[in-house]
Amino acid sequence: MTVLHVNTSDDPTITPLLSQTGYNVLAAIMGVFSVSGVILNVLVIVVTVKHRQLRQPLSYALVNLAICDLGCAVLGGIPTTVTTAMGYFSLGRAGCIIEGFAVAFFGIASLCTVAVISVERYVVVCYPMGSVLFQTRHAVAGVVLSWVWSFIWNTPPLFGWGSYELEGIRTSCGPNWYSRDVGNMSYIIMYFFLCFALPFSVIMVSYSRLLWTLRQVTKLQLEGGSTHRVEMQVARMVVVMILSFLVTWLPYASMALAIILVPSLYIDPVTATIPVFLAKSSTVYNPIIYIFMNRQFRNYAVPAILCGWNPWASEGQVSEGETTVSSISKNQRVSPKESLKE
Repeated sequence: MTVLHVNTSDDPTITPLLSQTGYNVLAAIMGVFSVSGVILNVLVIVVTVKHRQLRQPLSYALVNLAICDLGCAVLGGIPTTVTTAMGYFSLGRAGCIIEGFAVAFFGIASLCTVAVISVERYVVVCYPMGSVLFQTRHAVAGVVLSWVWSFIWNTPPLFGWGSYELEGIRTSCGPNWYSRDVGNMSYIIMYFFLCFALPFSVIMVSYSRLLWTLRQVTKLQLEGGSTHRVEMQVARMVVVMILSFLVTWLPYASMALAIILVPSLYIDPVTATIPVFLAKSSTVYNPIIYIFMNRQFRNYAVPAILCGWNPWASEGQVSEGETTVSSISKNQRVSPKESLKE
């Protein structure tokens, strides 16, 4: 397959792939994602820092996810919005490498953090009486692991193993999926399995085991009404988490894998841009799903947005995740045979 060498200079005379209207529409979409991502994730960080009740070990990964998404929105989404509005990549070769590295670094750190969150929830729910209780050092270890893992696998292109190139409609940069060079191919294959497939597998296994454990506890209790409702709530929340992961990252990962496996495959640049935009849209979905679906956090964040008013203030039902953790933990500390109550 012939590799397409694109010009990353500020020369606007290159034949455009879209009309200016098309570029403006895509820029507007990316702008909405980017600005919303910045606002939501800054809010998450500020509210957590302001309220001591939220600074708990189980919140560390959630805040880390907000930091990752904020970095991706600021260093990836906003520059992409600007260059897409211009209709060409204006940051030069160095800018392409910097943007490609920044987006990949924060993006994979975000993916790893989502996997860490799934493991944390699995441990807290399924092993509340385990020999190793979930503590601050475990939360910090998970956060550090997500950054170290992302750094290890995103720096090689800076030193010649792999590379960062323009992608989609050539207004943003990412890992070079197209080069058939042996070195680049080896890097891309490792990158795909260790940075996409591995986090996804961890997420699926952790949440599957969590739901299975919750189902077993439900069978042990005598009055099934309340715990069955809890089980359904948690199931819905887990499904939303997994679907959001699939919608935002699976198209991008699938496109990359297809390019790797089928060298002759041609993907229209406009079509190739859709998975890129979906992946960057995770900066908006993540804080909504992982943070604002948590009642404790929502009770602090919503008043900050609505100038003190909280429409859920009279809500008597705790969040799905909180209900599950507290209920199962309480139940198993007393006796695994006793009924599960909210």
